[in-house]
Amino acid sequence: MSGAVPARSTLVRHIPRGPRPENVPLFVGRACALVGLLDIAAGVFPRFRHSRMHALAEVLPGAFGPFAAALSLSAGVLLLLLAHGLKRRKRRAWRAAVALLPLGAVAQFTYRHSLLGAVISLALLVPLLRHRAEFAALPDPRSRWRALANFVLMAAGSLTLGLFVVSAHPHRMLGDPSLADRITHVLYGLFGVEGPVDYRGNTTWTVAFSLGALGLLTAVTTIYLAFRPEHPAASLTEDDELRLRALLARHGGRDSLGHFALRRDKAVVFSPSGKAAVTYRVVSGVMLASGDPIGDVEAWPGAIERFMDEARAHSWTPAVMGCSETGGEVWTRETGLDALELGDEAVVDVVDFSLAGRAMRNVRQMVKRIERAGYETRVRRVADLSDAELDRVRRAADAWRGTDTERGFSMALGRVGDPSDGDCLIATAHKHDAEPGEFGDLKAVLHFVPWGTDGASLDLMRRDRAADPGMNELLIVAALQAAPKLGVARVSLNFAMFRAALARGEKIGAGPVLRAWRGLLVFLSRWFQIESLYKFNAKFRPRWEPRFVVYRRSADLPRIGFAAMQAEGFVTVPLPRFLRRRRPARRPCAHQVPARAA
Repeated sequence: MSGAVPARSTLVRHIPRGPRPENVPLFVGRACALVGLLDIAAGVFPRFRHSRMHALAEVLPGAFGPFAAALSLSAGVLLLLLAHGLKRRKRRAWRAAVALLPLGAVAQFTYRHSLLGAVISLALLVPLLRHRAEFAALPDPRSRWRALANFVLMAAGSLTLGLFVVSAHPHRMLGDPSLADRITHVLYGLFGVEGPVDYRGNTTWTVAFSLGALGLLTAVTTIYLAFRPEHPAASLTEDDELRLRALLARHGGRDSLGHFALRRDKAVVFSPSGKAAVTYRVVSGVMLASGDPIGDVEAWPGAIERFMDEARAHSWTPAVMGCSETGGEVWTRETGLDALELGDEAVVDVVDFSLAGRAMRNVRQMVKRIERAGYETRVRRVADLSDAELDRVRRAADAWRGTDTERGFSMALGRVGDPSDGDCLIATAHKHDAEPGEFGDLKAVLHFVPWGTDGASLDLMRRDRAADPGMNELLIVAALQAAPKLGVARVSLNFAMFRAALARGEKIGAGPVLRAWRGLLVFLSRWFQIESLYKFNAKFRPRWEPRFVVYRRSADLPRIGFAAMQAEGFVTVPLPRFLRRRRPARRPCAHQVPARAA
């Protein structure tokens, strides 16, 4: 008797129990994607329905009658759109799937008289209903730019699928229409108009319904996205900004990127004690933080936990860009995330800076040459500039911007001369013998934000394109030389991405892998300031402080990188006026706590 019990337990353990609850969203999402592809294939390729995949294709809603292709294509596209939301545990995607599957079962039984197809469609409801608690993610921030993206993608997909539909019936086609005729037929068909291609039998109706369904689907989804209410991400409120400034006043000297947390297009979560905070922005489903948490290090875990709760509540991908080594250690210890060195920050200790010596020869000669050309510099606090001067600096900085889009997220404040930023430094270059222009004798501007009570962090560098080369070097030297009088002991310059690889790859004895990696970085420097920023920073003999990216898994890195490029302004899409983001009312985060004294 005693020996029979283990055998029975072993048998029970081997009974399949289905996927784990946490894996159901991924499983269902992939199943929807596969079924969607099969549905599209069944609608596009007529012979597909008679292949061995016919039994599997029966799970899809729709009848293979006069409207078969149109229904198959529509269902396939919708299932593909739905699959991503199911993978991300979105509640609305779950509701749509629960509503769609019974309709698919009814369609199977009504049009195909297929009991098996109806049963399979209903069977897909079981894991959805049983594990409905797994689909609890809140909606993403959204704006009307998604309508434009949807229109472009759906139009391109509809045109491609339409060409397949038009060309999938060569034995029923009258004549041999050219590619131009087929494209014309697709474009006409998307608008419900008959095109120049003719077919025998009822194929004309099959193609016409398919193209019309694709066009209608494109129009309906675009109109829905364009006119649905916006759901903005939480933004920095006035109360949040006051609390962050109080934390920076106490602990701002720890991280040179701390002041950039005051960007007003970021959101914030505070620790339960209110003594620490993490600021972030949501970009393409990535919850992107930058720098270290603000506040007391001992309270960092509480703020990080709130950050991760917010990411889980919306099914966002958590990531941190540009945190310090200490910050990376805390993030990885508290969350189980991983960290990867991203580059190095150039920090100059003012007391050690000098233009003397052979190492500074090039900088020294450039500065002397520009000074002899009639330029002079001024380094002042923002609070010390008059309103007229600040206005001129702001207009010049905007006019001299190299791109139409304001770039910056992790290491840029996004504003110049704000009354609340009176402690910021502005270094300006002037040429008095130049012809007076729109901005007077102003030729270049550098803006620094506070780094605690005794530091400054470079925010932006702008110069008149017609000015002599070397304006940035001149102003950095001027700022470093004026720093002691302003109570500044350390200055953070630009961030040099992959600095270690560039430096090691050019040394003698570097291996082939390191040399190849450096060669790729040099090649990419044609479009991105990778090598140039490293060499520019190296001129001032700084000490290098490593910065890290924190991520959940390696597969997330491409997505995080793309989101970071969007946040920094390197990837943008110009929008028509009616699709541009309006300023909606702010809403609190899902886990926002009442304000407390920091």
